[in-house]
Amino acid sequence: MRRTILLAAVLGAITAAGWAILPAVSAAPIDEIPIAYVPSGKAMYGQYCAACHGPEGAGDGPAAFTLKTPPSDLTTLTARHMGTFPREYVESILRFGPGVKSHGSSDMPTWGSIFRMIDKNNERAVQQRIKNITDYIASLQKK
Repeated sequence: MRRTILLAAVLGAITAAGWAILPAVSAAPIDEIPIAYVPSGKAMYGQYCAACHGPEGAGDGPAAFTLKTPPSDLTTLTARHMGTFPREYVESILRFGPGVKSHGSSDMPTWGSIFRMIDKNNERAVQQRIKNITDYIASLQKK
């Protein structure tokens, strides 16, 4: 019993000491937090998309073989949409996920909710992330 009390006291002291050295949290509203820290589309594509869609967007990433439905060839989006890059479609897929049949399987994550967690519900940062990735995917289109 004494060991338990002593252990609890020691852990409490360590925890209190740890909290004392943490920096203060900003009280600024989320909308006022700068979005300069949002990575480039290329960097995020490499981190979040390339494993499945491949480094060039052709659907040949190293994890593609593990999926129920092969990932889309992102380089042909413009060709598959009558010569116009489907920006709203891509943004919708990134924000809300692929849906049941619209994009293939549900293996693709819903990045909007993941970005919302990463950015602590800073909607401007989420929008910027989605825009940056969409712009990068647009740059991958075959001529």
